[in-house]
Amino acid sequence: MINFVHAHSTRLYTIASAAVALVAYFVDGLPTELVLALIAATLGAGEAVQRVEDRKTVKALHQQSPSTAI
Repeated sequence: MINFVHAHSTRLYTIASAAVALVAYFVDGLPTELVLALIAATLGAGEAVQRVEDRKTVKALHQQSPSTAI
């Protein structure tokens, strides 16, 4: 499961962000504090996703490129 989350962190973050927006829009009567807390949590998760993607990029930069046979 952790490998799935690591491999698809950006997609999962996008789904979570969309879910927060949909809940905030369609559910009437939500306290403003709850909506702001959900937004803050989403922003924090975005930072974590960015760090995961940065680590994957650095790892890819240090790997030797595959040779292509023509």
